[in-house]
Amino acid sequence: MGFFVGKDREVRRAYGFDEIALAPGALTINPEDVNASWTIGNLKIDIPIIAAAMDGVVDIKFAQKMGKLGGLAVLNLDGVQTRYKNPAKILNEVACAPPETATALIQNLYKEEVKHELIAARVKEIKSAGVICAVSIVPKKAAEYGPIVQKAGADILIIQSTVTTVKHESSAYESLDFKNIISNLDIPVIVGNCVSYDATLDLMETGAAGILVGVGPGAACTTRGVLGIGVPQVTATVDCAAARDYFFKKTGKYVSIITDGGMDSGGDICKAFASGADAVMVGSLFARAFEAPGKGYHWGMATPDKNLPRGTRVSVGVNATIKQILVGPANLDDGSQNLAGALKTSMGSLGAKNIKEMQMVDMVIAPAIKSEGKLLQKTQKVGMGKK
Repeated sequence: MGFFVGKDREVRRAYGFDEIALAPGALTINPEDVNASWTIGNLKIDIPIIAAAMDGVVDIKFAQKMGKLGGLAVLNLDGVQTRYKNPAKILNEVACAPPETATALIQNLYKEEVKHELIAARVKEIKSAGVICAVSIVPKKAAEYGPIVQKAGADILIIQSTVTTVKHESSAYESLDFKNIISNLDIPVIVGNCVSYDATLDLMETGAAGILVGVGPGAACTTRGVLGIGVPQVTATVDCAAARDYFFKKTGKYVSIITDGGMDSGGDICKAFASGADAVMVGSLFARAFEAPGKGYHWGMATPDKNLPRGTRVSVGVNATIKQILVGPANLDDGSQNLAGALKTSMGSLGAKNIKEMQMVDMVIAPAIKSEGKLLQKTQKVGMGKK
């Protein structure tokens, strides 16, 4: 249903995680009996939770530990890991910078060129631990870096930008041919980001194995403020998932929908799956890990832009290990830890045996979901009152 914001100007209502809730039904299941695994290409991943390709979140050791725990972490191949032989020193500089100079420092540090030999080296380092290796690159470098990534042994390639479409017009350069790039690679390629039904369908036609959904919802992203664009994640995920279902009926090929950003608790993650996601990508929650390279800070992938940064460095602190955040046990009561446990417990409470069934649970519009009965938590700043 549309609404009018002025004369003859109709708009559509969109919903975010804080505005909906999941409604249990007549069946509950022991959380130990639900199956939350996810498949991309020929790869089966036990936990459908991905650590975002942000320099303050994922480095080699982080990716290795995340993989061993059953999740997936994505290394940013356009960041400091491939620009510097000793990225730890650079990351420390960013973490120590005062807020007023952090963006300018990041812009300067990212002027260093990406080195092909470091791309291959980082992939091989991750693979040496016997885990799935996923890496991210920007579209304009996809044709150049893709073959290097595949030859080095990467398992998944993500081509990611703020807004990605197949139909792109430019008088300055030739548009990227996603279909050609993907057809020349033998590994699953995930493409994003987008938020609409039509853009999702177009991207699926290129042969992509997965689509990232989300424009501007991340904790370190300022796209919604700088550019004024974005769609709340529940509506964006529902729309893109509808495109996935149509594409599957039409072609018989199932393309994963991955909700990317805007989730700051296990509850948000559960709502993303109920909205239609096959997996989720999370940044700020994992930036809090002791093992995260940002030392309690992380910054958006578009922060280094030399002309118009659309990300900022945010402080999230450090309070747990990767294991505690992903699979527990949690030592906090705010939903920021044991994300996999939260997902499985929610699935059990909603009677969903697997992710496909989780995508079909009942949702209700619930503007009071975070405030109803929570006065004491808010006044005492505990539990749900911390935010």
